[in-house]
Amino acid sequence: MNQLIVETQNLNFSYTKTRKDIESLELKVPKGSIYGFLGPNGSGKSTTIRLILGLLKKQSGKVALFGETFDGKSRLRSLGEIGALIENPSLYSHLNALENLRIAANYRQNISSERIDEVLKTVKLSYAKNKKVKAFSLGMKQRLGLAISLLSNPELIILDEPTNGLDPKGIIEMRELIKDLNKKFGTTIFISSHLLSEIEKTCTHVGIIRNGKMLFQDTVKALKESKGKKIMVDFEIDKFIDAMTVFENLGKENTSLTNDFIQIEVKDKNEITLIIDALRAQKVAVYQVSIKNNLEELFLSLTEN
Repeated sequence: MNQLIVETQNLNFSYTKTRKDIESLELKVPKGSIYGFLGPNGSGKSTTIRLILGLLKKQSGKVALFGETFDGKSRLRSLGEIGALIENPSLYSHLNALENLRIAANYRQNISSERIDEVLKTVKLSYAKNKKVKAFSLGMKQRLGLAISLLSNPELIILDEPTNGLDPKGIIEMRELIKDLNKKFGTTIFISSHLLSEIEKTCTHVGIIRNGKMLFQDTVKALKESKGKKIMVDFEIDKFIDAMTVFENLGKENTSLTNDFIQIEVKDKNEITLIIDALRAQKVAVYQVSIKNNLEELFLSLTEN
C-alpha cells in the first residue's frame, strides 16, 4: 500500500451548531501523487485545507501528515515540509519578484540566494525577477506565490483553486508547472478545485466532496472506469428520416432527438466509424460528431443534490 502523506480519519468540524460542515471525512493522499480535491463551491474544500494546516481546530477525528499525527508536538516540523498557496498569494506589489522572495525567505530557515534563483527558474519567472509585481499578470502573480511556497523545498504542496481567474494561457502554464514539479522532484501536490476538466487533465488521484462528505476517492483512472462502458454520441446530419432508418438497421433503436442532433449510444469508439460509413452510403451528410463527456455527467450526478 502506498505511503500516505495526508490522512484524515473520521474528521468532523462545524462552524455552527445547526449543521456539520465536515462530516466523518476520510482523506487519503498517497506520496508522490497529484491529488485533486474536487467539489462544488461551498462543499467544504477550503475548510478541509484549513483543518489539515491547523488553521482551524478540529472538533473530532484525526489528522496525520507524513505518517505522524498532527498535533502540538509535530506541528512545526510537519508545516516545515509543506508549501501552501491558499487563494490569492499575499505579495508586495510595489516590490519586484526578487525582493518579495527575499522577504519570504527571511521567515524561513537557511534559504540561500541560490535557492531563490532556483525557484524563480522553476516557475519560469527568472526573466521578470526585477519587475515590479504591480505590473505582473494574474498568472505571473500565481506563479510567484507558488515560488514562495517552494522556497523550503517542501515534500507537500497544497494549492487552493490555483487556476481561479486565470486566462486560458495562464491555466495551461499552471497545469504544466504542477505536472513538472511532480515529475521532476517527486513532490506530492494537493489541489483543491471545482473544475473537473482541470482535475482530469492534471491529477493522478481524486477525492470528490459534497456537503462535507467524501463521495468518491480513488485514482482518476478508476473514476473514468466507474462511469461504465456507455458512450453517448451526437450526430448532426441533414436527412433525419433516412438517418433514423440507418440507425434502426444497425440496431440503434434507443435514439433521442435533441435540437438538430440525433443522440445514440455506442459500445466503443470504433462503432462510430461504422455508423458514419453507413450514413454516407445512404447519402446522408454528416456535419458533426461529438462524444458527450460522460465523466462530467457522473460528477454532476454525485455532487448535485
